[in-house]
Order: sequence, then C-alpha cells, then structure tokens
Amino acid sequence: MGLSDQPFEVMCPDCGAMLKVDPVTRSVIAHTSAPKKKMFEDFGEAAKALREADARRDSIFQQSVDAQKNKDDVMAKKFAEAVKKAKETPLTDRPLRDFDLD
Repeated sequence: MGLSDQPFEVMCPDCGAMLKVDPVTRSVIAHTSAPKKKMFEDFGEAAKALREADARRDSIFQQSVDAQKNKDDVMAKKFAEAVKKAKETPLTDRPLRDFDLD
C-alpha cells in the first residue's frame, strides 16, 4: 500500500492548531493557529481580576518590606548562635586534608 502524494491535515493535540503535512517531503506546508480563548467574559470580571492581582502584589510587597525590617535582627541572632556553637565545640583535632593522608 503506497503513500498518497496529497497533503493531509493533522490537528495538534496540545494546542489544537491544524497542520497541513506533505507526505513526500514530510514537512509542514501550512499552519492554522487554534482559536484564542477569552480570558474573561466581560469587563467586570477583568476589573475584578486586576483588583485581586493588585491586592496580591501589595501583600507580597508588604511581606518583603517586613522581612527587610527584621533582616538585621535575624542576621545578628544567627551570628550569635554560630559564635555560641563554635565556643561550645572547641576544635581539638586538626581537619584532615588530602595531602595529610600520604
């Protein structure tokens, strides 16, 4: 059973676009994009989504501002804890290096 020389159409399962394929050269000779879906049905829904996005963005910004305000205190506490841990566990043995093994 031989192949037909006529191009055939294939629908992309991922995006829904229509591809016209030439069987002889095995290449796409035409492409029709899938129709775009509407994000919102009306302007009211779009405006509501924008307000929610603004509120979310403001919340994230406020969290980052609060984190920056507390950053110095957190870093100072981490440093103090590391110093305390270093004093509690004195270094008795020298660390073993690669050239010490030979």
